[in-house]
Amino acid sequence: MTMFLISFFSLYSLLHFYVFMKARNAFALGVRASLVLVLFMLWMIAAPVIIRQFEKYDIEPLARIMAYVGYTWLGFLFLLVCGLIVIDLYRIVLYLAGLLLPAGSVAEGLRAVLSSRSYFLIALSVSLLISIYGGFEASRIGVDTIRIHTSKLPAAVSPLRIVQISDVHIGLIVRDSRVQKIMGQVKRAKPDLFLSTGDLVDGDTATLGRLAEMLREVHPRYGKFAITGNHEYYAGIEQAVAFTKEAGFTMLRGERANVGEFLTIVGLDDPAGPGMIKGDGDLEGKLLALPSGGRFILLLKHRPDVEQASLGRFDLQLSGHLHKGQIFPFRFFVRLFYPMYTGLYALDRNSSLYVSAGSGTWGPPIRFLAPPKVTLIELVHAE
Repeated sequence: MTMFLISFFSLYSLLHFYVFMKARNAFALGVRASLVLVLFMLWMIAAPVIIRQFEKYDIEPLARIMAYVGYTWLGFLFLLVCGLIVIDLYRIVLYLAGLLLPAGSVAEGLRAVLSSRSYFLIALSVSLLISIYGGFEASRIGVDTIRIHTSKLPAAVSPLRIVQISDVHIGLIVRDSRVQKIMGQVKRAKPDLFLSTGDLVDGDTATLGRLAEMLREVHPRYGKFAITGNHEYYAGIEQAVAFTKEAGFTMLRGERANVGEFLTIVGLDDPAGPGMIKGDGDLEGKLLALPSGGRFILLLKHRPDVEQASLGRFDLQLSGHLHKGQIFPFRFFVRLFYPMYTGLYALDRNSSLYVSAGSGTWGPPIRFLAPPKVTLIELVHAE
């Protein structure tokens, strides 16, 4: 966690410095204007720490205001930096074209017409428009439906409707209206089984009792199960688990649960937990090695890490964590670490992996080209 915070704030500060230098060059900022911009940027860099302190001392109204301002700025800054980098690359191409092509060419003319200020204003305007659109996209909860045929499901219970939510991040930003929309889609899906694959909460849960009631309104005939994500540990594992249980879920923390005579759910804690490390398949292997009795094995892991030794021992792994990148083009960075970053993947030995796009937002209340989803998995009997 310490290394993550050091890396995050170092990178975040570097992005601010890059934008500051671009803005100063574009507008020829004087000392006073530069000082104002620097102070604002320092405030935004410190915003995540300030928000946590407001939460710690139960100053929720200020924490929520600061969260909206600070995290929206984070998303906007990321888009602005991406836009400025694209423009820098474009200007490099124009410069090289100007050197290679004859005088009076189109490339040379474009380079002469557009000033640094014009380029900056273009990036600023596009980033602002995308941020506004991203706020609307984040609030429109869709449904991703997949169908899986299996001989392990009796015809009498086919199709079995499993609804998955993941990465809701209930906290200062994702509140009543967003949770209500998510649960509206869950109810319309009419689940037989309701699952949460981690990061249900993100922050202090002391004032979120009414949101637990919204989650408690769904009563599937085969129950509700949940696992931890990394943010349950960041928020405080004890209070996060208590909130999840209050919402009506049975927590699976390195445990198995049988659903009827046809399905077994295996749930694992996130590697952010103490004593857990990424890629440690020991507990997973022990749980999957137990006799299945011919049941369909559903493996719940917050992160889409697939243990090679587990292939063939589970039928379907449900994961989340990645939000489909949340704000394009961040998905390209995500795919460097998690090549299977969204959707359904066929694995070896008749195992499959489904990675949810996420139902909420982390940090910026923005999603761009990565709409939030509730997932409906239909298990269908097949000979």
